[in-house]
Amino acid sequence: MSTLPDFDFALGEAADMIRDTTARFAADKIAPIAAKIDAEDWFPVELWPQMGELGLHGITVSEEDGGLGLGYLEHVIAMEEVSRASASLGLSYGAHSNLCVNQLRRWGNPEQKAKYLPGLISGEHVGSLAMSEVGAGSDVVSMKLKAEAVPGGYRLNGTKFWITNSAYAETLIVYAKTGEGSGGITAFIIEKDMPGFSIGQKIQKMGMRGSPTAELVFNDCFVPEENIMGPLNGGVGVLMSGLDYERAVLAAGPLGIMQACLDVVLPYVRERKQFGQPIGAFQMVQAKVADMYVALNSARAYVYAVARACDAGKTTRFDAAGAILLASENAVKCSLEAIQALGGAGYTTDWPVERFLRDAKLYDIGAGTNEIRRFLIARELIGAR
Repeated sequence: MSTLPDFDFALGEAADMIRDTTARFAADKIAPIAAKIDAEDWFPVELWPQMGELGLHGITVSEEDGGLGLGYLEHVIAMEEVSRASASLGLSYGAHSNLCVNQLRRWGNPEQKAKYLPGLISGEHVGSLAMSEVGAGSDVVSMKLKAEAVPGGYRLNGTKFWITNSAYAETLIVYAKTGEGSGGITAFIIEKDMPGFSIGQKIQKMGMRGSPTAELVFNDCFVPEENIMGPLNGGVGVLMSGLDYERAVLAAGPLGIMQACLDVVLPYVRERKQFGQPIGAFQMVQAKVADMYVALNSARAYVYAVARACDAGKTTRFDAAGAILLASENAVKCSLEAIQALGGAGYTTDWPVERFLRDAKLYDIGAGTNEIRRFLIARELIGAR
């Protein structure tokens, strides 16, 4: 149940239905174990089929391919509500449903869709996407993972790093070098049991604990030619075309975190008393609450508008970057204000607001850092190259 007055963004019946369904599931199944997920760095994979039963993994997939046939706006709403209950589970959900499932939906051929989408949409399988390497983060085109043509397919050698869901994924979309420069990258569909493919070191993180992150290792891993996704040497086009949608959907993670902050802060400032009255009666505390509310709804307005533009085929790269830029920075600010509003209690692990801050910070970095997002926006507006 919301702690805020409802502001009607007029998102439509489908979006309202997805919000209600996801919010109920998140409140019943995710929120009660959110602290355990973080404390134990535990990924509750058993929730994946339950989310699949609700259709959450295939929101943007056509009904013909087993999905709900809805849009990015509904996907954003689901991402927001899952993240409100657990930001780390929300991150894994976004990586699965958008970075993997949605890219397969957009670029997979009919045979690939028929083979991989059913298990991913049902939640029987977990999906992942691998772009980054130790030396190739924002400069992803400088990747070193090598795919050498051999009879019947390609042999992959190298590593990927910072890969979400990788330790649990049955299906991974992996980008590798099949030539030189930006015109020599290809997307491959990797199955976890392919010989020569393994999971390397687990990466320990300050936040988003419970969203598993690890290294991928390819040691003469043979991938059949039919597992090329999209055009050969056209991987940069596949990759870049998905970034706008990735940023739009992931921008909803910070929205969920901000709502979670208010869910904790509002009851606290109403009940906590100092100097004979609730601390919410003090103007300094009131200012914090007002700023948090405005930060949330201003970010919502931008993120929802970009999601609608995606559905209309009118999104722009700089607005997708702008939406997650605004949402991520607002979420960090809201988390800091939530800690401050709770005072000493907020600095302890007895309250979840310190977790909100650790989780929020990831969105300043993942899917292209805020520095890269500012660069993209300014480059488009100024016209500089």
